Amino acid sequence: MTRFFTLLSIVALLAATPAQAQITYGGSPWSPSWNQDVVALPAIDRAALQAEDDVTDRFKEAPWRFGVEHDVQLNAVDHGAWSVEQGHRVWRLALEAEGATGMSVRFDAFRVPKGGTLFLAAADGSDFIGALDHRNMKDWGGLATGFLASERVVIEYRQPIEVAEMPDLSIDQVVQGYRALSGWPHGEHRGPFGNSGDCNINVNCPEGATWATEKRSVALIVQGGFAVCTGALVNNTANDGTPYFLTANHCLGNPGNWVYYFNHESATCTGNNGPTNQSISGGTLLVNSNQSDVALIELSQTPPAAYNVQYAGWDHSGNTPTSAVGIHHPSGDLKKICFEDDSPTQQSAGGAAVWYISEWELGVTEGGSSGSPLFDQNHRVIGQLYGGAAACAGSVNNGQADWYGRFDVSWGLGLDEYLDPAGTGSAVWDGYPDGAISFTNDAGVNITGAPDGVLCGQEQVVIEVTLTNTGENTLTSCMLEYSINGGATQQQSWAGSLAQFETDVVTLPAFTSQGGTNTVEVNVTTPNGVTDENTLNNTTTVEFTSYEGPTYNYTLTLVLDDYGSETSWTLKRLGQTLYEGGPYEDGTDGEVVTVDFCLEEGCYQFRISDSYEDGICCDYGEGSWTITDPNGTVVDTGGEFGASEQIQFCADETLGLEQLEGNALKAFPVPTSAEVTLVWPEAQGAVRILDLVGRTVVDAQVTGARATWDTSAWAEGTYVVEWRGAEGNVQVTRISVAR
Repeated sequence: MTRFFTLLSIVALLAATPAQAQITYGGSPWSPSWNQDVVALPAIDRAALQAEDDVTDRFKEAPWRFGVEHDVQLNAVDHGAWSVEQGHRVWRLALEAEGATGMSVRFDAFRVPKGGTLFLAAADGSDFIGALDHRNMKDWGGLATGFLASERVVIEYRQPIEVAEMPDLSIDQVVQGYRALSGWPHGEHRGPFGNSGDCNINVNCPEGATWATEKRSVALIVQGGFAVCTGALVNNTANDGTPYFLTANHCLGNPGNWVYYFNHESATCTGNNGPTNQSISGGTLLVNSNQSDVALIELSQTPPAAYNVQYAGWDHSGNTPTSAVGIHHPSGDLKKICFEDDSPTQQSAGGAAVWYISEWELGVTEGGSSGSPLFDQNHRVIGQLYGGAAACAGSVNNGQADWYGRFDVSWGLGLDEYLDPAGTGSAVWDGYPDGAISFTNDAGVNITGAPDGVLCGQEQVVIEVTLTNTGENTLTSCMLEYSINGGATQQQSWAGSLAQFETDVVTLPAFTSQGGTNTVEVNVTTPNGVTDENTLNNTTTVEFTSYEGPTYNYTLTLVLDDYGSETSWTLKRLGQTLYEGGPYEDGTDGEVVTVDFCLEEGCYQFRISDSYEDGICCDYGEGSWTITDPNGTVVDTGGEFGASEQIQFCADETLGLEQLEGNALKAFPVPTSAEVTLVWPEAQGAVRILDLVGRTVVDAQVTGARATWDTSAWAEGTYVVEWRGAEGNVQVTRISVAR
């Protein structure tokens, strides 16, 4: 059925607050008043849905349904309407589900050119999601959007007329919310995804006050019309914020279609509303097993700083905890917390190794809580919810059991590969960026000032250490112990006054670096004159390299285009990354980045990449890169490329720092992928070509002015060409082979 309605004016839409259910990139929909066809979704049978829900809601392993999934076939070619407005091509498609609590859509094809932006807007102007652009494209080709609390939604796409490439936009599913019709956003019930029993406890009630750090790791998982499960971000030993997300194996469908909602919680103990404006769309499954009902996912994007997420610490020792806490989204509801005051026991359930919770003392879990983290008394993850019979019985829980897949078993099933990339072998690891728990007397150190990259020779080095009071007591004294290049341990005392989480920068005495690798290790001991209660943050190390022989100062000058977030580069030697940069900020067209390279004798590979595969020049700014040698001579330059481009160049004493001119040994084309031709100044001589490890590829006597060799059997890389004339003239050049 198709009918017409009139959209609100541009004034109403400009007043709307963006929902931003995915990471979005600014702007707002235009949507002036106009009439157009509406795609009306079929009516739903609420009585039949209620009968089905009465059955499935009793099972914790079943996802909580809040919406009906309508299969559709809608695209930007055959549906909606195109127009030309304000120098843009604009496509709009309107959807209506009468009486719905809200809607979301799934694009089975979402590919837009750079410059194109898409919005989803509530037709009453109250809310919108966007802009979504090329940076939201996923590896699987589509995109699942967040939930808009409206029964009428308008999809608006626009791109500048000068952008020739057209988008590929296709929708295969629209979700019509139905559960919380009377409850969200105005009623007494919770929502928008579901309602939990009365015995549940909001995570921001006084009982949850000491878990304010860990709650930030927990997220609700939504797929289509289902609040599928709960999960949590977990830290890794590199402490680098890689978005690893732990949930249950039985929750799995396609994580690429999931939307992960963070901070969906009430700000108060009695509140029944929570934000839905901080989420990530899509993820990649890394590990899963039914042996402990575990799944580890890497989210498609890192949660931005505004989300203020926590990466939870963990314990895979298998030691029995003295108590446990669960943080979760029961029945798709706002974030809740429950407490087990006794020790869980190790048992087996459905063939999986689990922690068995005989009864919750406070709070409970429900369907939708599956996959949620179980924390031990030290605030570290030890499992994820598999199943159970615990539920509310009015305002109290029913006294039944729950069971969680054991993290210590999951560790050997593949978690270790991702969560311990540093190979520490540690059985426990604290959270990031905040530690898992608080201690009375606890000091931590981190080297924050050290040589960056490579030192040009042996020189004076100063190390700066940031001292942090991570204990509850004010830190007034401690001892810093440090060693340089494996030498004797030295000490430096510290005295001052640091409240909890305050920091101070301590400068160690200067020392002269040694040629090769340098290592500095720093330990902090005896905070306030007593034993440190937490040793996990007591040690910090740094390594850097100091060249021993002659060095050459090269310079990279990088001019960014308007999408600096797509640009990154590396400088490598023999596969080792010596320098790297990017990604940069967007909106930086024309900004110049200058990086100095200190290089010793040898050959190097410079590679620059663009994640959108359109280079840095010239559609979205006049970006470029240039490498110059110590004399200011251009080694190479570029900027117009697709996904990436790379060059090889050499710095050594043989060539000096001046280019050969006149009767010089020449090679072309460079780089080559097939044949290479060498031209020399004399009619007779000898040619030798070597790869970078010194192996001879060509060794020949030559006559005439030139010769050509087929390089198809040569490995990709840089080669040194040495020519010796009959009169003793010696010249050297380089050729590069690229495939």
